[in-house]
Amino acid sequence: MEFVLDPPHGVGPLRLGMTTDEARVALETLGPLEPTASGELAVHLPSGLGFSVGFGVGPTWGRVNAIEVWRPPERDVVRYRDVDVFGVPALEVVERLRRHLDLVPNEDDDGFTVRELYLALWRPFAADDDPADEQGHFFQSVLVARPGYDDTPAEAAARLAAGGQPGY
Repeated sequence: MEFVLDPPHGVGPLRLGMTTDEARVALETLGPLEPTASGELAVHLPSGLGFSVGFGVGPTWGRVNAIEVWRPPERDVVRYRDVDVFGVPALEVVERLRRHLDLVPNEDDDGFTVRELYLALWRPFAADDDPADEQGHFFQSVLVARPGYDDTPAEAAARLAAGGQPGY
């Protein structure tokens, strides 16, 4: 199966801004829902590709504000701009996406984020010279969220003052 990342709108049948019920129906088109400890909605496909949906607080309460997709051990494909974000080594993904986006390294891990779209690529550690170490050589998850998802309080206030929507 193939899924296309569409930040800042969604992934596959999942759209940012959906209600809880709409997200549940969309996820159920992919497979049976799984309970999570944090109250998110989640599903895992037979390939191991996983989806989890997070909901906002404050003005976005009860609406999807983040969709995370986890790398499958088998071959489902997740693409952004014709780049297989899980099938291509992490540094190559970064190189190819930087042709189109302001993809910057995260300060606290070995991931990268495009804040204006809110597209975040994550891996637990960098193992760029060791393809056998898949957890560090390839990205392990991708997050599509509302722009402003990780705003500081000052950034959130400035976004709202400028007429933007809250990211949380």
